[in-house]
Amino acid sequence: MKKISILITGGCGFIGSNLSILLKGKYPEYDIIALDNLKRRGSELNISRLKEHDVRFVHGDIRNPEDLNFDQNIDYIIDAAAEPSVMAGMDATLKYVINTNLNGTINTLEFAARHKAKFIFLSTSRVYPIPYLDGINYTEGATRFEIEANQTIAGISQKGISEQFPLDKARSVYGTTKLASELFLEEFREFFDVEYVINRCGVVAGPYQMGKVDQGVITLWVARHFWKSDVAYFGYGGTGKQVRDVMHIADLFDLIDYELHNFDKVNGQTFNAGGGLGCSVSLLELTDICARITGNKVGAKSVAETRKGDIPIYITDNTKIVDSICWKPKKTMDDIIGDITQWINNNEKQLKPILNS
Repeated sequence: MKKISILITGGCGFIGSNLSILLKGKYPEYDIIALDNLKRRGSELNISRLKEHDVRFVHGDIRNPEDLNFDQNIDYIIDAAAEPSVMAGMDATLKYVINTNLNGTINTLEFAARHKAKFIFLSTSRVYPIPYLDGINYTEGATRFEIEANQTIAGISQKGISEQFPLDKARSVYGTTKLASELFLEEFREFFDVEYVINRCGVVAGPYQMGKVDQGVITLWVARHFWKSDVAYFGYGGTGKQVRDVMHIADLFDLIDYELHNFDKVNGQTFNAGGGLGCSVSLLELTDICARITGNKVGAKSVAETRKGDIPIYITDNTKIVDSICWKPKKTMDDIIGDITQWINNNEKQLKPILNS
């Protein structure tokens, strides 16, 4: 049997480290290489985890083509490297976002072309334009905003946002770099024979995520409850009724696992992949779940003003991917919150300076 080599960029990040370890655990004969520049605070904690699971860590940066230099051949690349904050690029981080999320992807694609490696790209729901997401018709329920049946925009139903949602307006610098990378994937397939699949993920959550206000909000919410710190509802009247769907990292692993081993069925495809309506939550509901699972109630500050770039509701319509490969998320919000709570509890001393700051 051929020994398969998989390079995971962003390999010390939340998604990259979990995928590396889960793949190595299921396929111990595979050579898993995790490459990361360790920029995000807390990512350095994953180096020892990777080593414990026999995953090879390489300190490198996809912005530097010379860091993508391996003597061995690479069969697959999972591109999980990114500056993931939607707020990034709206300040002095503009060049870093572009250099990482676009130029870094191009460097990695050039590497894939040389190695004839198949390419799994983790994109984002943020490729969809903010003005259209703001234009979704919704009603206000007791604990959340809910999508109406009647819509004037294509690609939106009560199931959520599908791949037919329009793309022709502004979406944030972060979202634009990811969409531009998607376009380059097709160019590399056409002219350099790089086979690829794109997964447009919404919120992904689970243990080992170093949550912040602008990225990783589920972990942040659990941490605030764990250490009994107040939370805040920003925008939309400060009600906390804005909604996102959430996918457990284990469900994302199941998807990637399928794609790696059935690449002919997904080659050239773009999929929306998320928790879907069944695993969606408002901030108000999230507060209640966290209080129930952690046993701690906290205060909630309300800030009525809506911040630039915020959206009231995003739910992934998984219809295409479910129909294509029969994958669907299995984990519930209780599973997600419970797993994060247990992780924090087991690593409280190490995590408190990072998550409770």
